[in-house]
Amino acid sequence: MILNHIWGLYAHPLEEWKTIDQRHESMTFALSHILLVALIPCLAAYYASAHLGWSIGAREASFLTQSSAITLSVAMYLGIIVAAFALAYLIHWMAKTFGAAPTFTQSMELAAYTATPAIMSGVAALYPELWFVTMAFLAGVAYSVYLLYTGVPILMHIPEERGFIYASSVVTAGLIMLVVLMVTSAILWTNGFGPQYVS
Repeated sequence: MILNHIWGLYAHPLEEWKTIDQRHESMTFALSHILLVALIPCLAAYYASAHLGWSIGAREASFLTQSSAITLSVAMYLGIIVAAFALAYLIHWMAKTFGAAPTFTQSMELAAYTATPAIMSGVAALYPELWFVTMAFLAGVAYSVYLLYTGVPILMHIPEERGFIYASSVVTAGLIMLVVLMVTSAILWTNGFGPQYVS
């Protein structure tokens, strides 16, 4: 089954990383994983935006039009896929600096499985309160960072000390990518590409 590593990454991450490393799965397997997992937050965000409405504080719930919710969900899906590839590229590009020589498939596996908790936290959109979604996302990101720190030494076959510095570099680069994405979104929204609300 394509999603067979998800439970292991939550229940016993160290053992699961070793299993992933021993199996040497194909690029298709890692891509299938990220393509399926990325659907979860997008479908939740679509349903919440178009049918449940978003609440911020004591204000009345805001609803997006169906077409706007679909557009934003598709853009979110593509953004997640592009971000996973960008993270895999960064992992692969930085590997030689830290004495690792992974294939791009190994880099993609590390990126896909590491990002899983952050991506799956998007299911929190089914309770569309900003504070709740933010807390769930922060918890997902925190666990993704933990998975990265535990997975790098195992998948990259390097000592833990070097793996810690390698993982820290990936986290820093990932945060820079996140800021760039947020700035780009803000620029697009203020230049007429923002969502349309139900009046």
